Amino acid sequence: MRSNTKQLPGFFDGLWQFFASVKLTVVVLLALALTSIIGTLIPQNQPLEEYYQAFGDFLFRVFAVLDLYNMYNAWWFQLLLALLILNIIVCSIDRLSSLSKIVFVRHPRFSLKRFRKAKPNHSFRAPGDADTLLETYQAVVKRHFRYQRVETVDGATCIYAEKGRWTRLGVYVVHFSIVLLIIGAMIGSLFGFEGFVNIPEGEGTDTIRMRNNPALGMRLPFEIHCDDFHMETWPNGAPKLFRSSLRLVQNGKTIYQKDIVMNDPIRFQGINVFQSSYGELPPDRRAQTGADNDRVPESFDLQLTSADSGMTYTKTARIGDAIDLPEGLGSFTVEEYVPDMQFGGQDLGPALRGRLNPATGEAREVTLPLRFPNFDKMRQGKVVIAVANTPNERFTPPSPTEKRYYTGLQVTRDPGVSVVYLAFIMMIAGCAITFFMSHRQIYVELGAAGQVRVAGIANKNPLGLERHIERLADHLAAATEDG
Repeated sequence: MRSNTKQLPGFFDGLWQFFASVKLTVVVLLALALTSIIGTLIPQNQPLEEYYQAFGDFLFRVFAVLDLYNMYNAWWFQLLLALLILNIIVCSIDRLSSLSKIVFVRHPRFSLKRFRKAKPNHSFRAPGDADTLLETYQAVVKRHFRYQRVETVDGATCIYAEKGRWTRLGVYVVHFSIVLLIIGAMIGSLFGFEGFVNIPEGEGTDTIRMRNNPALGMRLPFEIHCDDFHMETWPNGAPKLFRSSLRLVQNGKTIYQKDIVMNDPIRFQGINVFQSSYGELPPDRRAQTGADNDRVPESFDLQLTSADSGMTYTKTARIGDAIDLPEGLGSFTVEEYVPDMQFGGQDLGPALRGRLNPATGEAREVTLPLRFPNFDKMRQGKVVIAVANTPNERFTPPSPTEKRYYTGLQVTRDPGVSVVYLAFIMMIAGCAITFFMSHRQIYVELGAAGQVRVAGIANKNPLGLERHIERLADHLAAATEDG
């Protein structure tokens, strides 16, 4: 027991020194730089099928385990950031303990020998008795320095003054701003989201597709309605301006309304809605907006493959009806037929959008393109769902009577943005303090026969200190003449 007790202080001291090490800072920064290079070489948050085609089955699975497709939200990247935060905090505390003897003392130490050796310094002779000069010079020094005191050292009367002690903390303000910047980024990464949605004009939705996982849908606290979409073009046909008239609806009531264009989003309840893209609706999109609804396929044959047994089952599903999955795997509901499904900015053509309710785990939305029966394999679930065929072969899209558009919206929420803004403000202030302000100490020595000596020291900017000492000496000499 005694040996263990004696080892504890050494263990904690070693742990403290480990986190206070500059070597740790270098290693973590190099690791972050290396991973950032990897994140540049591997495009982030792209459709999974693109990674599968680019890297093949083996690398696709390896990269998926390491979460390299969404690297900046991965647990190991967040751990590196947390390690950097801890390293910065411990380093700052470790070095602040020695600096506190300079910054946080009530009466700083005064060394006459140090000032007598200091450069720059100025000397002049002043008429009058020492008491009168002392009173006059104290008034002059007080106009330039907040703190001052008088001491008699080696038979000489000295006025000691200083200002800017707090400027030594500027570097720690920068350190703290970096910590806040990382924390703000982590808050946004962990608790924020970024998604997209395409809304045809005249329609609305409360569900968006997540940028880092387009197969996953997320429900908003309100519905976004696109009342109108307007586009202006240049004479050569290139788009000049596109504007969406949007309404936010909650519990059947319009709670916010605005026309948005590029770089002029809706900001409501911490959620931002940006205008990001647009497109022309294909003719068959009218089938879901009220025209020729009887032409939408009435039912679909689904192939259900169990990942455990490898068995494939076929069931017929109708839109809005739930079917039981085989082998007790849960249920699946076909919620919607979309003739022009967009996935990660790619056109998949006609597809089903449904909701999978597994026997264990959370429900999730599933996209089933009719043209790509192996699409759902990328989800890597316990059951793979594919559309076998569409029994309603009478489905033929109607011809359009006029052009209609959809608006592409980017929907984001970043609860850490205020922390990031505060961090940038603190960083600018800290850099200004660190590079443009200094801790200055001066002394005025009243020697024998009216000999006056003015000198000073500073932790930075010696040229500025020299000019300051020169001006102060001129003010003191002028005050003596006036007196």
